[in-house]
Amino acid sequence: MLDAKFFSLQATLKSYGSAVIAYSGGVDSVFLAHVANGVLGTRAVAVIADSPSLPRRELAEALAISQQFHFPVQVVKTSEFQDPNYTSNPLNRCYYCKHELFNELIPIAKSRGISVIIYGENASDLGDFRPGAQAAAEFNIRAPLKEVGLTKDEIRTLSARFGLPTADKPQMACLSSRVPHGESVTVQKLSMIESAENTLRDLGFIDIRVRHHELAGTGLAASALAPLPNPATPKVPVALARIEVGTSELPRLLDPAISTRITEALKRIGYQHVTLDLQGYRRGGANLSTTATER
Repeated sequence: MLDAKFFSLQATLKSYGSAVIAYSGGVDSVFLAHVANGVLGTRAVAVIADSPSLPRRELAEALAISQQFHFPVQVVKTSEFQDPNYTSNPLNRCYYCKHELFNELIPIAKSRGISVIIYGENASDLGDFRPGAQAAAEFNIRAPLKEVGLTKDEIRTLSARFGLPTADKPQMACLSSRVPHGESVTVQKLSMIESAENTLRDLGFIDIRVRHHELAGTGLAASALAPLPNPATPKVPVALARIEVGTSELPRLLDPAISTRITEALKRIGYQHVTLDLQGYRRGGANLSTTATER
């Protein structure tokens, strides 16, 4: 059955004649770009969107994979942070992100004489809350992995077969997904989140999310013995980091030496409070009171 789905994917890609692939460096898009390159050769080009929501390490790894497996990647700067519909962080924020991405991909496809744009939605995504799929439908973007019925687990299996380093890569959503819906998304917040998650990755943790929460009040609260702050001094929101790691990684993070090291590092980044979510990493962890399921 798996081989039949793979042959169907190859046939589907071949029927396009050429394709622009929305590339992110994740499990699905790496597999799709690799297979498309094998089927279409130079008539397949992957494009990755660069913005503050993409960690620098993810961008570097995505480009390194493309070089290792010899498929071309073009980097484009996207401007979703200029759109208040995006930065206000509504439940359908991903719609505005994908809308901006596809707006950038269309002229690239036209300039290369390519009529088909594809992205990595797969059969496991059916039933999820995925506003980005609405944008894809509006732009007639194809999702060949979903069309041939390939699930996430099957894509991982095939990726391992082809030696792709993303076969066992943890799921990775953009940095904006760490900010609860309704709280604004800013470049400063994402920079703090990225630095915090890099701290945990440098310590060997794998399944990681640092959820960024703004608390009531500001960083200028005065003590009873301190002089009142200058009203002209800019107020800085109090930021809380809520760490999620894989449940198997929780015991190590609870080690006093490790937890102290993490706490000190995150406070240097700018977090006044550093907490651990004892439920561990789970999809939708940033939005405990909504039905959204961002990773």
